[in-house]
Amino acid sequence: MRDNFEPVIIEDVYPQLDCGRYPVKREVGDTLEIWADIFKDGHDKLAATAKYRTSGSSEWLEAPMRHFNNDRWTGTFPLETNARYEYTIEAWHDEFASWRDEIEKKADAGQNIELELVEGREIVEAAAERSDDPALETVLIQLDDATYSDRLELLRSNDVRDLMSRCPDRSNSTVYPVREVIVDRIGARYAAWYEIMPRSQGTVEGKSATFADCEARLPEIKDMGFDVVYLLPIHPIGKSFRKGSNNTLEAGPDDPGSPYAIGSEEGGHKAIHPELGTIEDFRRFVAATREHGMEVALDFAIQCSQDHPYIKEHPEWFKWRPDGTIKYAENPPKKYQDIVNVDFYCDDWRNLWNEWRDVFLFWVENGVKIFRVDNPHTKPFAFWEWCIREIQKDHPEVIFLAEAFTRPKVMQNLAKLGFSQSYTYFTWRHHKAEFIEYLTELTRDSPKEYMRPNFFPSTPDILPPILQDGGRPAFQMRFVLASTLSSVYGIYNGFELCEGTPIPGREEYLNSEKYEYKVWDWDRPGNIKNYIKRINEIRRENPALHELTNLAFHHSDNENILFYSKASGENAVLFAVNLDPVSAHEATLQLPLEELRLSEDDAFVAEELLSGRTVPGRGRGWYVRLEPEENIAEIFKIRRA
Repeated sequence: MRDNFEPVIIEDVYPQLDCGRYPVKREVGDTLEIWADIFKDGHDKLAATAKYRTSGSSEWLEAPMRHFNNDRWTGTFPLETNARYEYTIEAWHDEFASWRDEIEKKADAGQNIELELVEGREIVEAAAERSDDPALETVLIQLDDATYSDRLELLRSNDVRDLMSRCPDRSNSTVYPVREVIVDRIGARYAAWYEIMPRSQGTVEGKSATFADCEARLPEIKDMGFDVVYLLPIHPIGKSFRKGSNNTLEAGPDDPGSPYAIGSEEGGHKAIHPELGTIEDFRRFVAATREHGMEVALDFAIQCSQDHPYIKEHPEWFKWRPDGTIKYAENPPKKYQDIVNVDFYCDDWRNLWNEWRDVFLFWVENGVKIFRVDNPHTKPFAFWEWCIREIQKDHPEVIFLAEAFTRPKVMQNLAKLGFSQSYTYFTWRHHKAEFIEYLTELTRDSPKEYMRPNFFPSTPDILPPILQDGGRPAFQMRFVLASTLSSVYGIYNGFELCEGTPIPGREEYLNSEKYEYKVWDWDRPGNIKNYIKRINEIRRENPALHELTNLAFHHSDNENILFYSKASGENAVLFAVNLDPVSAHEATLQLPLEELRLSEDDAFVAEELLSGRTVPGRGRGWYVRLEPEENIAEIFKIRRA
């Protein structure tokens, strides 16, 4: 038989992931709302508190929980620091509240409760001994000199109730297992990313740009409204099996190779490609980006060219074939002869893992606080869980984006174990029902607790057919969807130029800058830079668009028009988007009047934020006609007339 036991049951606790196996995620400034079923045998009154602290702290802070209904309790506490928090629930039998409930029923029935008042005094005396609160000593003195009716009134008073609630007897309380919440900075949830190929930011044909050239582009990137400048790999590129233009197997003498074939005699993952500049030049670029109110994200690819220094220094970190050749990367039938993968399961795995952690920390020390991680799903989950925790232990501000276009469970597990943001299937969602189903999953179902989607309409590797065939309206439409359905999104440079020339029959760019030097005309006709700028202004001006889980879909009687909104407090923004970049469509939309705090009879004025026009209205029905070349999307704010 046990010496003691926990009489109070605590179950069905929210939020928690996989019975507490993984932390949930929030951002600085949020309030964590906790729910739980709390009950015990009999009719005793209970009390409960939510306990919380930053990880590593020895002192628990507390926030009282309240009974909601039917044994369901709730409580909240603030998340004020960019850190990992621990939280739990403690619940106990509230002896004084139970006693008071009993005597009130007896007293109201006219029964003499002299003996019960003695018991009540004993409960107060025990509390005074536990707490050394002089106010309780005063209560005891008053009880000793009082009449029956005065003692009853005093022990039933709210003042004594409040005193007793501050010093409960928790000697036989129940404490729920500790859970964890990662509290990231706001940039993990709300940001606009601009992805660049650094060597393609210059003006000289056939020559790599430098970090100085990249710096020269910062004012334009900032003017379009971006927060993050995301760099594709900046390291030396191997020469062995270097790929030529359009990923051909034979590279010419002037072909620069793929930046993902990392490593040469000039260095590896801690080195800068000499054509871009030096580490000092990189630091200057990071500082300049910060001066423009943006920050740098770095592409982090754990793979090596066949010339990487690691291969000579640590051959035990790689797989070798029976004929003595190193095993290069493959995704059958595709072959990547210029790239080899490290073996995370090798005998020397501890040193290998430590080395990759140290590579991350090297760039953190050089000013990088955001990493887009290439293909993390091809490395051990255990490595990422350990590595991210190790880095965020001293650098909680670091954000990790998982570039993992893979199976849903794998993608979700990477988010659970610590990745701050995730690439998604947005790129391949095109129809109204698909958007509603997928975004409902991301914003209403369990992924909302741990998975922050970062929507990219295209990437250096992926040019979806709608951008190949839909022209400028398709780029506008996909931009509106990416930047407003999610609170964090990104575009790949050239998107603003409506660059959509594919390799025929494939979702890939023709003459991709992944394999050649490229010079862009950043002002070429047909660009959508001003469109991007305006929508980013709308995002900044409306707090509702800084959130993810406040997305709501509404009725549209045309399957080609997606109608949705985001609201936060009194700020509500409505979006009608034509999903067909070729044809005009019209629809009657059903306005969410309750969300807008309007009745059916209220007159209102709708302001269309892209054109600036205003339209009066009344009632729930709202007509739109969306022309691809004129207004592929409309964005409204509605106010009472």
